[in-house]
Amino acid sequence: MKPYVDPQWAWAEFKPTESDPWNEHKVAHLFRRAGFGITGTELSNSIDAGLSETVQSLVHESGEPEEFQRDMQAMTRSLVASSDPANLSYGWLYRMLKSTDQLREKLTLFWHGHFATSAEKVADAFMMQQQNSMLRQHSLGNFHDLAQGISKDPAMLLYLDSATNRKTHPNENFARELMELFCLGEGNYTETDIRELSRCFTGWEVRNRAYRFNRYQHDFNEKSFLGASKAFSGEEAVTHVVAQKSAPKFIARKLVQYLVMDEPLADDELIEPLANQLEEDDFEVLGTIKRILLSNLFFSEHSYARKIKSPVEMVIGLMRSLDMNTKLPDLHRTLGEVGQAVFYPPNVKGWEGGRIWINSSTLLGRSNLIHSLLTTPNTTFGGEDISGLLASREVHTMQQALDHFETLLLAVPLGSRVKQQILSAQQTAPSDDSFSNLLHQLATLPQFQLS
Repeated sequence: MKPYVDPQWAWAEFKPTESDPWNEHKVAHLFRRAGFGITGTELSNSIDAGLSETVQSLVHESGEPEEFQRDMQAMTRSLVASSDPANLSYGWLYRMLKSTDQLREKLTLFWHGHFATSAEKVADAFMMQQQNSMLRQHSLGNFHDLAQGISKDPAMLLYLDSATNRKTHPNENFARELMELFCLGEGNYTETDIRELSRCFTGWEVRNRAYRFNRYQHDFNEKSFLGASKAFSGEEAVTHVVAQKSAPKFIARKLVQYLVMDEPLADDELIEPLANQLEEDDFEVLGTIKRILLSNLFFSEHSYARKIKSPVEMVIGLMRSLDMNTKLPDLHRTLGEVGQAVFYPPNVKGWEGGRIWINSSTLLGRSNLIHSLLTTPNTTFGGEDISGLLASREVHTMQQALDHFETLLLAVPLGSRVKQQILSAQQTAPSDDSFSNLLHQLATLPQFQLS
């Protein structure tokens, strides 16, 4: 039986106290959820800044530095020109690793799973990158705009066969997923709603890798769905779907599941305050996200270690925390082997996440992936070996290294007995090999798999 959580307490702003202070544990928790791990600099700066200022820095809308944006644009053009959609992942993983706008990248990954589209079927690097850019643009913006954008997105039109939707032969795929997976959730529509909604998108085509409206294939007659009847256009239909009462609850619940806990106590009563805020904000999601990140619930036992790291979160989080650089093409391949190749979600439902990430095969794969990252000759730590990086952080002994890794990488503090066992197994003087072995040993612990 799920414990009751008072919604008023849950979404009230967390106020640090002497007995429950703003500390390294809370800072690292925030950055693991609102981004891809935490750097040593971010940790110290955030302790000094305090909770409110730190969250504000994460939700800022000033974007990335211009030089970084130019570099990413040049890299993206080169990757798109290769014509291989798989190459796009190198650019995105690099962006996750290096971007100063961590929350935007984390939410771009969220929407990529929410509006799942696979390059396996689309098979076009340009269209997949266009979708990725659109998701990034709206990731912290308006959900209605996002729903409108994905409805005309060429990659999505091809992925769900909506580009072949004709007035004489309507294709129901997109209409079904728009309601079930994208906006409303199961049980909030009927089969008749699907049939009628699909008629609204007839004549929406892809020509020369772009959306095109073919009026000769569009059904201009009256459609009746979700309690309304009129000659809906496709754009009006999307607006009507998003306007349903179930939409803000559906999106709020998914945000809680992504940012707070894999198996949420997300009954309607708990979700209602967030759903109300989404509705009051006309579906601008940033205010709701900020409320979640500042909340009592977020900084409580209901959130700590209540998520399993996705493969991308695990690897990029480790790399950011230790300023690692490695050969990204290999990283894309190995991430796919443990279940999360970006641009290649398994189906239209995206990555289910949670406990699905963990089984005997993927646990071994995760361990091997971390070992490979740590031992491959092209991996560096802040441009040097791991001993040099740790020395620059005033970490010199195995005990200090264990404490440092624990703070940055583990959602659950290790007990003193476990720490002693780990150190006893590392009976060597501090060196590159011993630090790497210690780090790999931590990566095999259950605590490392949790966020």
